[in-house]
Amino acid sequence: MLQVPPAQPGMTEDEIDTPALVIDLDAFEANLDTMAAYVLGAGVKLRAHAKTHKSPVIARLQMARGAVGQCVQKVAEAEALAWGGVSDILVSNEVVGPSKLARLAALARIARIGVCADDPAQVVAIGEAAVAAGVELAVLVEIDVGAGRCGVAPGPEAVALAQQIAATPGLRFGGLQAYHGSAQHVRSHAARAAEIAGVSEQTRRTVEQLRQVGLDCPIVGGAGTGSFEFEAASGVFTEIQAGSYCFMDADYARNLDADGRPVSGFRHALFVLATVMSVARPGVAVVDAGHKAVAVDSGLPLVWNRPGLSYAGASDEHGKLDVAQGVSVPRLGEKLRLVPGHCDPTVDRHDWYVGVRNGRVESVWPVAARGGMS
Repeated sequence: MLQVPPAQPGMTEDEIDTPALVIDLDAFEANLDTMAAYVLGAGVKLRAHAKTHKSPVIARLQMARGAVGQCVQKVAEAEALAWGGVSDILVSNEVVGPSKLARLAALARIARIGVCADDPAQVVAIGEAAVAAGVELAVLVEIDVGAGRCGVAPGPEAVALAQQIAATPGLRFGGLQAYHGSAQHVRSHAARAAEIAGVSEQTRRTVEQLRQVGLDCPIVGGAGTGSFEFEAASGVFTEIQAGSYCFMDADYARNLDADGRPVSGFRHALFVLATVMSVARPGVAVVDAGHKAVAVDSGLPLVWNRPGLSYAGASDEHGKLDVAQGVSVPRLGEKLRLVPGHCDPTVDRHDWYVGVRNGRVESVWPVAARGGMS
């Protein structure tokens, strides 16, 4: 059931019903502008990853700043974006099954649609779906550059799959997908750089082998918020697929720069607003944001701008805060902002974004692709 919006424009932040997903609009817009300026200077394109925000509103704000399109992981996410007016979408993932492929092909009537493949049988199935719908789909070969998840081996295996795509009716060879997810969360700057150097070299060799058989790579895509600076500087990647940069969760903020300090450049813009619902125990406050409001797979949330308060544990509907000695216990009913450890699954727990500027609600946007698992 769609949740009732927790706020209306014009309300103060204290009037927002909780738990609520709040965007600090000043920080959010600064993040969008920072990334737009970076990719322009680096000479690469941004295809921002919508699995983070699941919102055609945010997608269009990114594209208004120069992003060439959006990535998604699921057909349902692609549908929500295409129906919301996003014109260029890549499913940076494999899509299997005739029903899903028919839905994907149908979207190609209203948007440019691409998808990834790592199996010859799947290329056949995608081609059949495209022909049946009377459309053309771009198919990228996903190569395994270190994640050990999806993807064919770089080199000859990838070349053979690309040749099959190019020869399949209804399809065009769209390029390479070369994303190394676990490298995004390597804390050391030098270690991240080394990981992506290996990714770039494997990708570079594959691009050259494709050229040797007459296939150009319109897109060489990958990277994320934790590594995009390395892919952008590689001379190999043409598109950067960062997503979390627009919100900047607590986990990404633990990465270190070249001087060993926490990375800077992007600001925390996404929060779960919570209400203190119990102060019955000394040194403890309980808020109304637990597992159902905030994801903890990448660590517990941080209590924003409240030194001495730490989020100590979650249950379904409760978050326990420890209050350091000498620090005042929050008052009953007080609103606190929590910085999620992992923004993507946190967003998927909510139906609405509440955009706040200078303490007042300015906008309320639906999380249009929430729960889009198919």
